[in-house]
Amino acid sequence: MKSKIDKSKISGQIVCPPNKSYTHRAIFLASLAGKNSVVENVLFSADTKATIEACKKFGAEIEVGDSSIIVKNPIKIGTNVPEINTENSGTTIRIASGIASLFSEEITLTGDSSLQKRPMQPLLDALSSIGAQCISTDGKPPIKIKGKITGGEVKIPGNFSSQFISSLLICAPLTENGINLTIEGNLVSKPYLDATIATMRKFGVVVQTLIPYKRYNISPQIYKETTFTVPIDFSSLALLLSATVLNGEGVTIKGNIGNLPHGDEVFIDILEQLGVSVTIDDEQIEIKSPEKLKGGKFDLSNSPDLLPPLSILALNSSAPIEIFNVKHARLKETDRIGIISRELVKLGIKVQEKEDGLILEASDKISGADLISEEDHRLFMAFCIAGMYVGNCTVTDPESVKVSYPNFVEEMNRMGAKIQTE
Repeated sequence: MKSKIDKSKISGQIVCPPNKSYTHRAIFLASLAGKNSVVENVLFSADTKATIEACKKFGAEIEVGDSSIIVKNPIKIGTNVPEINTENSGTTIRIASGIASLFSEEITLTGDSSLQKRPMQPLLDALSSIGAQCISTDGKPPIKIKGKITGGEVKIPGNFSSQFISSLLICAPLTENGINLTIEGNLVSKPYLDATIATMRKFGVVVQTLIPYKRYNISPQIYKETTFTVPIDFSSLALLLSATVLNGEGVTIKGNIGNLPHGDEVFIDILEQLGVSVTIDDEQIEIKSPEKLKGGKFDLSNSPDLLPPLSILALNSSAPIEIFNVKHARLKETDRIGIISRELVKLGIKVQEKEDGLILEASDKISGADLISEEDHRLFMAFCIAGMYVGNCTVTDPESVKVSYPNFVEEMNRMGAKIQTE
């Protein structure tokens, strides 16, 4: 499938969807906490539904409402667990792997063809060091994990994915001895680790920080039932803000930001550096864009999901936009650096691809093109927004948005976009 996008403007009010990362974490922790834990303002997408199904396979009884879930009975450690298919969700398989290591019986975890290309070895090595038996296919899914881990000293590299560390933190309090965790090298996506720790605290578990982003101690503890409200998703908000910068006329974005850590909140600062005026008031965001953006250099080491929405802003920049320290974006659903480089050139943007980022420069000769998103939800949405600016574009794989923003196309069209799915 593909979508045809004509040059268009958007206006009016739009509600930013709930946060995918917090939804994942809250569902897992609610499922570990016990009866009557509630998660409100849930993002129901393909990825988060994979997390709900994983928790059910682990033995949790979950009642799903219109915008919330209630855990009637928690995960039953020790129960017989059938194969867990996490579909396309990297967060699901990584956190589920940590939980699987608490079980004495072997558990198989797998996913779709895209997920089976994503690295797992650093996490498997860490779990093996504290007693798990892990079998994989060249360090990638499908994987088999057999516990029971008892805890202790764990070391793990930080340069692959913060999801590995989040997985270890979440299972740590349920081990006999707790975990002393050492992160080797530079940790990428630091705010996502902060998000995990903040969510664990909401469920009654304290993570002791010995050296920030380097050493943590998690003693044996019990997750406590609570009600957790998921805030807005700044990764999706960044796409909506980019759409407003390039194609907006009087757009208001609504949503509860909350007071939890958000790595992609830095996009507000990035827009201001580019010359955009951002006003946040009473749970709504409005912006005023200059005729041309300023350009600049941006370190996305802690916010790799901002690569697509920032890259397309080069379409209307008076100076180059340089993005660096985001090599780990090559290990997402796709090699996002490589694909963005390949596809934005088709629109006329001058692109210099580097191992850890991109330098993008606007051109006077932009034109429509057939863009290939490689079934990557964030690339599809970013390319659609670019197509609304350029006109006469097609973008493949519209069904990919089910992963994080299922009604993206409908919402854009409601506000005036011209996106037709063929």
